[in-house]
Amino acid sequence: MKTNYDENIEFLCKSIASIESAADCKNFLEDLCTASEILEMSRRLKAARMLSDGVIYAEIAATTGLSTATISRVNHCLKYGSDGYHKVLQNMKLEEKRSK
Repeated sequence: MKTNYDENIEFLCKSIASIESAADCKNFLEDLCTASEILEMSRRLKAARMLSDGVIYAEIAATTGLSTATISRVNHCLKYGSDGYHKVLQNMKLEEKRSK
């Protein structure tokens, strides 16, 4: 899934990439998004992680509170998207290994 990026989206992406710590990222997200938007994004990322681990839709829905339609969309992005979820999940696994 490719998005037609304009200069504002490009600036947003560069801004996010410039964040150096989880605390700074949390502060930025709190300023940029509503609490419900942040929660929704976190649920989708959790669903992506669970899907990558082979968890079934019903368990993901029960754990995250997401609808099966949203879980299906996340799964579609995992399979046919721009590899954004894959890259982030891979980075997080590497970070987890380093911190152990």
